[in-house]
Amino acid sequence: MIVRRQSGKDNNGSCAVIPTLGSSTAGVTRAAEFTYPPACMAILYLVRHGQASFAAENYDRLSELGRQQSVWLGEYFAERGIVFARAVCGTLDRQRQTARAILDTMGSTLAAAEHPGWNEYSGEALYKAYLGDEWAQARAKGDVRAVYRTIKAALAAWSEDKLQGPLPETWSGFGERIAAAMKSAGAGLPDDVNVLAATSGGAIGRGVADLLQAPARTAIELNLQFRNSGFCEIFFSPRSMRLVSFNCVPHLERGERRDAITYS
Repeated sequence: MIVRRQSGKDNNGSCAVIPTLGSSTAGVTRAAEFTYPPACMAILYLVRHGQASFAAENYDRLSELGRQQSVWLGEYFAERGIVFARAVCGTLDRQRQTARAILDTMGSTLAAAEHPGWNEYSGEALYKAYLGDEWAQARAKGDVRAVYRTIKAALAAWSEDKLQGPLPETWSGFGERIAAAMKSAGAGLPDDVNVLAATSGGAIGRGVADLLQAPARTAIELNLQFRNSGFCEIFFSPRSMRLVSFNCVPHLERGERRDAITYS
């Protein structure tokens, strides 16, 4: 069933859920069971930062393409008439730069409020804990495929509490701070508003997997498949959050921009 969000009310003055033609009776029943129908919910846009500087000494800044991806996303939001009531981001430079590029392109006067809860896990700490002394050599090679395989294995070990050595946080602690950041993003806002959160792939993957009550391996897969400047839409209310879309890049799905779809 497809549910369309609208700001109007039904004949009883309540927000309405409008199923499209072809909806099953079971689907309509499920929609009717929502404590807060989607038409009454605000939308949280979880945005992964634009492409970072993978091969540079400092990864934590947008590449030129990453800046352009963020500008294109801002143009897309503006074309759709989306207005953000609140904007938040992590404290990492690539997250700040993404939020600023989106908002500036939209002509918004909002300043993104920084919240460390949106920060990515420390990939460097996980690599070091997993590879030990081999970390420096692996980083120097700059092999994207090798990095992908290693971080996937390191994340799996982290989620099972198998990594040795000091780490900034546990897997469960990571999940708890992402959940808290998601909850705080919409706190105190009215129905039918939009909130922008510029964050990272691991944070999004963990947050979405927990919403779906999925296992750690799912969170890891969602993390590693998330595209730069891609976004999720999440309906939220004081009582619930529901995933609407995942890993969307409509601003890049155009013939002349297909090569701008990246994962780093």
